[in-house]
Amino acid sequence: MKISSKLKFWTKFILLIILFLVVLNLPPLSSKVKNFFYLISSPIQKILWKTGDRASDFFETIANIKNLKKENEELKLKTQELLVKNIEILELEKENKFLREALEIGLEKEFELIFAEVTGKDVSQDSILINKGSKNGILNNLPVIAQQKVLVGRVEEIYENFSRVILISDKESVFNVEIFRVDDENFVDNISGVVKGKGNFQLILDLIPKEKEIKEGDTIITSSLGGVFPKGLLVGQVQKIKKSDIEPFQQAEVKPAFDIKELEKVFIIIPSNK
Repeated sequence: MKISSKLKFWTKFILLIILFLVVLNLPPLSSKVKNFFYLISSPIQKILWKTGDRASDFFETIANIKNLKKENEELKLKTQELLVKNIEILELEKENKFLREALEIGLEKEFELIFAEVTGKDVSQDSILINKGSKNGILNNLPVIAQQKVLVGRVEEIYENFSRVILISDKESVFNVEIFRVDDENFVDNISGVVKGKGNFQLILDLIPKEKEIKEGDTIITSSLGGVFPKGLLVGQVQKIKKSDIEPFQQAEVKPAFDIKELEKVFIIIPSNK
């Protein structure tokens, strides 16, 4: 009831104002009478005009806010699209650079390679997961290398789209190697030995005859013995050397040539059809 009464009151009030303004514009009224009524009605007109302006501004502001919100959402979507495209371009550039560097060092001339990305790393098992599998022609025991002919490991388990690669640091990993001294640019007295995985990304050089001289910093490469890995792949560098008067062989810790934290892309060496 109260709302209905107020509505009636304001309706009548507005109608009176309209009527009042119409009367003011009738020709018979003298200028003095009009002046008097204008004088009285001026404050009321100002209030009405200001109220109208404010209402107009209010609704205009709401409309602008809605438009701005819509524009911001559209800009956000465009920004996200550009971000995704930039990421794709950067990834493509990185992949092209990786492949280009492989071509520059002649890997494609020595081996037939399949390029793969590392999609997972298992620290506890010394293994990585790559995005190539049986449908890409991957087979068990195929060697896996990184750039610059760095030995990473070998394929252990194969799925349709993925493969698990055990690293050379795996505890079951044992392979034959040769010692190469970089400063002489020659093999050092044809020193041969084996590298064994210790787990936790650690390697040890073993079965080096005690009378043979090896130095910290000497480079270790795969030998032609064993048959699992091709000859000449980079394994790592000699670090701490351990000798014993009782043992016929000396040992040394080995720093792997690859950093597991930075390992993102690899090559799988496949049997040559040449």
